[in-house]
Amino acid sequence: MITGLFFLLISSMVSAQEDLESYLQTAAENNPGLKAKFNDYMAALEVAPQLKALPDLQVAFAYFISPVETRVGPQQFKASASQMFPWFGTLKSTENVAIQSAKAKYEIFLEAKSKLFNEVRSTYFNIYFNSRAIEITRENLTILGTFQKLANIKVEAGKVSAVDQYRIEMEIGDLENQLALLIDKQYVLEVMFNNLLNIDADLKVQTPGILWTNDIALGKEQVLDSIRSNNHQILALSLQQEALSYREELSRRQGKPDFLVGLDYTFIGQGTNNLAGNDAFIFPRIGITIPLYRNKYKAMVNEMVYLQEAKDFEKTDKVNLLETILENAWKDYRYGDRRIQLYISQLELAGQSLKLLETEYATGKNIFEEIIRMERKVLNYGLELEKARSDKQAAISFINYLMGN
Repeated sequence: MITGLFFLLISSMVSAQEDLESYLQTAAENNPGLKAKFNDYMAALEVAPQLKALPDLQVAFAYFISPVETRVGPQQFKASASQMFPWFGTLKSTENVAIQSAKAKYEIFLEAKSKLFNEVRSTYFNIYFNSRAIEITRENLTILGTFQKLANIKVEAGKVSAVDQYRIEMEIGDLENQLALLIDKQYVLEVMFNNLLNIDADLKVQTPGILWTNDIALGKEQVLDSIRSNNHQILALSLQQEALSYREELSRRQGKPDFLVGLDYTFIGQGTNNLAGNDAFIFPRIGITIPLYRNKYKAMVNEMVYLQEAKDFEKTDKVNLLETILENAWKDYRYGDRRIQLYISQLELAGQSLKLLETEYATGKNIFEEIIRMERKVLNYGLELEKARSDKQAAISFINYLMGN
């Protein structure tokens, strides 16, 4: 019998974890904020093809209102085409800037996805705790109902005063009020959860009877190494720094000359000597830009150098901040685990004590205050146990988010 219940419990936990994974998949597909980040990334991918292309071909047409007479005839119109060619490697550097910037956008998208998943999990664990709080409160109302019947019998028999009845009614009233608040809160939490998934706000969220108690497979130092290597905020900063490096290279190349190659075509009409006009080609036409104002290009290079240093400092600051955040999250994780062990033991002892007190009260002992006190402990320990389970999994979720999972 016990073995069957154990396997039933394990099966329920596995099913609940599968439900949560399904919720995460729905959030990834539906959340509008995440879609916006993905579209930002897709838009960034379209920048590179724009920047790696040569400048547009320039074509001009000129019509001589008053034809210019030449020895072979009057010039009637003129057409020209020219193409500007940047210095060698300039287009490649420009493309590299766009590619690295797009990669940084992708890391920002992944960061948003990890953050969304953590929010979904945290809200799910809050829903679980609140639903268990509702069940535990109802169970305690049932317990109080049993003691109320005992108190009524003893009052009618003249063994205790009516004060016991009043105190039971007061406890029941407090718990019923607390239960109503929990039910209202449950609706708010489910609306919040469904909005993260961008689905019908009134849909019921499925949670397990008892939350799983997974642990982190890595040690704290391994987690810290994973954060330094895989955290999407840090990776985005590294890619932004690489983009600035390419921009520095681009600034240096922009200080080099650009070249222009073109051709002109002039149409010659029939001259006054009745000779047929001869069209004339002038090819090639070659030009060059001369970057005389060197301070401008030197300032552009220096700007990129300073921005790279700033990004490096920003990355170091982010690593330090994440290390501090990890320490706090790791503390919450360990504290949650300790509380689970503590409140399992405390709840068992409180439950056994309450049963003994119930027996003693039924046999005539006037220990009503002890009963009320122990009933409160049973309620409190039950709630604290479920809160510890929820907090531990929320801490694990947050640590996974820091690692970029």
